[in-house]
Amino acid sequence: MARLRPEQFHAPEAALRTIAYARVSCHDQKDDLERQRQVLELYCARQGWTFEVIADLGSGMNDHKKGLKRLLDDVVEGRIGRLVITHKDRLLRFGAELVFAICEAKGVEVVILNQGEDPPFEEDLAKDVLEIITVFSARLYGSRSRKNQKLLDGVKKAVEEVGSC
Repeated sequence: MARLRPEQFHAPEAALRTIAYARVSCHDQKDDLERQRQVLELYCARQGWTFEVIADLGSGMNDHKKGLKRLLDDVVEGRIGRLVITHKDRLLRFGAELVFAICEAKGVEVVILNQGEDPPFEEDLAKDVLEIITVFSARLYGSRSRKNQKLLDGVKKAVEEVGSC
């Protein structure tokens, strides 16, 4: 007579989900958001994974985006087995390494599709400074303020001059 074991009565654990995350900074980049979504969907489908795409619209410095919060909650709660993004900075401009460390601690595989060479330090720094100024000036003056636009135009011009050197 076969002996019954308690583990035979437990349902098998559901496979952990794959989440593909896409983000752009502003409404003007909605076409890029759609391209990211298509690239992520195609990649995940080719791998044979069951997946869900989370798309966010907001600054890479904004850690209060609805989709990002949902993603982090799912990682922390152990509901995700894999995270797929097109570029490292699509997750967060600053703090992505912390999110990757949390993923590692929770056993979440992180797949970054485009891991080409990092841009030159000066170019990366110029983008970061511009993003910081944009975020804080929008908070201080309002996103449609003429004063804000003049400030941004001056900073962009200075960054472009430095980048062309």
